[in-house]
Amino acid sequence: MEIPDKFFFKIGEVAKLTELPPHVLRYWETEFSELAPRKHGNGQRIYRRREIELILEIRDLLHRQRFTIEGARKELRRRRFNREAVQRPDHWHLLHELRKEVDGLLAMLEGDG
Repeated sequence: MEIPDKFFFKIGEVAKLTELPPHVLRYWETEFSELAPRKHGNGQRIYRRREIELILEIRDLLHRQRFTIEGARKELRRRRFNREAVQRPDHWHLLHELRKEVDGLLAMLEGDG
């Protein structure tokens, strides 16, 4: 699917691009906190490219891969966490080291009991 090279898209354009009815897009906004298009002064939703990409990802999870809404939410969080970990491997390493330290402290406390 080719997303036109524009900055902003109205809900009708997004509905055509994603092959989803506008009411489904509005419903998904209530179910997926990451999906939050801005609203124009007149209340019209304005979507950006990254929101359309997210909608396509959600559509794939729900329609093709048959995730539930809750399962799709969890999968999106997992993917975001993995992307962030790849982008910041130093943080991933730090979390791993911290986990080892906490496990060591717990083992020491359990040994004293």
